[in-house]
Amino acid sequence: MKQVMEVIKEQIKNLPMIFRIARYEDKATYQSHYLGLAWQILNPLIQIAIYYFVFGFAMNAKSGSDASYIEWMLAGIIPWFFISAVILQGANSIYNKISMVSKMNFPMSILPNITIVSNLTSYFTMLLILLGLFAINGTPITIYWGQYLYYFVAMIAFLYSVTLFNATISVLVRDYYIMLQSVMRVLFYMSGIVWNLETMLPQWLVNVLKLNPIYYVVNGFRETFLMNKGFWESPSYTLYFWLITITLLFVGATLHMKFRERFVDYL
Repeated sequence: MKQVMEVIKEQIKNLPMIFRIARYEDKATYQSHYLGLAWQILNPLIQIAIYYFVFGFAMNAKSGSDASYIEWMLAGIIPWFFISAVILQGANSIYNKISMVSKMNFPMSILPNITIVSNLTSYFTMLLILLGLFAINGTPITIYWGQYLYYFVAMIAFLYSVTLFNATISVLVRDYYIMLQSVMRVLFYMSGIVWNLETMLPQWLVNVLKLNPIYYVVNGFRETFLMNKGFWESPSYTLYFWLITITLLFVGATLHMKFRERFVDYL
């Protein structure tokens, strides 16, 4: 646990730096584009429109609840866009900057966190659009909305754990990133983002797919806003999610601390 505590201390100590670098990278990424940071919103909106047309209209997919399909889909696809972007960008976060930061007194463990923070602007903007849709449709605000904070913290904790692990492995084994891209494409459909697993698959297969921790987060947001179900109602599943998250953090922190002095040798 020594490595885990060291990594956590580095995040807390360098929190102001994380936000400054994330803000700078956001501006640098889109500085040559006419619409600039607006693309952080336009890109997911275009994808949402395509998915809604394909699954909502062409395939007539249903939410499996009292909520409309567009509400149900948005409640899942908005966290998915954030999760997917962070995992894929974060996996290369150390590799892309190692030649620069290796010559500085710079804690490389904060690089995955910079990726998380830089994607928060797009995520919160999309969340506001979802809340606006709820207001237009008259979706009632319930006490369960308060658990949004829990699922948000759970999502960030899981993302940092898995991104630290991925970023470390991606430096050591470059083929890993290519494999990760393929895995994320498959997980989009296996996580019930645009279609309801419960209504389309046998229960035994649904139970297997629920072993994917991303499903826990995505379904948790839907339960928070649309289904009035608390996370405490599934204690075993909640315990499983946190065991996976803590295990990933432990393994990722251990590997990171073991190899980070030699990362430059793998370039």
